[in-house]
Amino acid sequence: MDKVLNPDELRTALETAIRGNTANASPFSLAWARGKLSREHLARWTENHYHYVGPFAEYLAYVYARLPAEYEEAKDFMLQNMYEEELAADRHTDLLIRFGEACGTTRARIIDPDNMNPTTRGLQAWCYNVAMREDPIVAIAGLVVGLESQVPSIYRKQTPTLREQYGFTDEEVEFFDLHIVSDEIHGERGYQIVLEHARTYELQQKCLKICEIGAQMRLLYTTSLYNDYVGSEIPLAELGLAA
Repeated sequence: MDKVLNPDELRTALETAIRGNTANASPFSLAWARGKLSREHLARWTENHYHYVGPFAEYLAYVYARLPAEYEEAKDFMLQNMYEEELAADRHTDLLIRFGEACGTTRARIIDPDNMNPTTRGLQAWCYNVAMREDPIVAIAGLVVGLESQVPSIYRKQTPTLREQYGFTDEEVEFFDLHIVSDEIHGERGYQIVLEHARTYELQQKCLKICEIGAQMRLLYTTSLYNDYVGSEIPLAELGLAA
């Protein structure tokens, strides 16, 4: 019989599934953390990132609607997460747009879906598909654990560079400061929900697989930004990566 993992074993397996595919390893992330990107590159990032994270509350809403009523704590978490995205003191997408404007792009360009690349479209579509079609616990594993829990580790490497090398103000980088804190909390709650409710071998394996795929999707998305906007100007060798 296939072994059901205990919570500690499942936690380790989930973390391992993500660690091997972290977006921190992408050339775009490395170039950003080292201060090699231009503000124009960061503007292109904003125009793409808006269409990935902008609908995040919608992804969560589809999952919330399909969670069993007895999963009260999980439903409460999803509502809180949606509230923070859309109704708290500052709408998260407005903070992202503020950063993009500081990089030289405009609100009109950021919200225009024609300005995202095909890989961003694929990531957005994957998120909607997971939210609408997967078991709700599997969806939480993919969206919250596989994707959202990565954010603090990514932004902790990028945000100091924004201040120290690019000269952005605290107000202009508030989007990143906020997500370092909030997504650490969200990611941990996502882990706890999966550990509590993924109690069969089959469900655990689905959660592990979708975490791995989610991390791969974010890595692919971030790498595509390098390929489409940066690669012709900053070769991989300059980042210490093999071509």
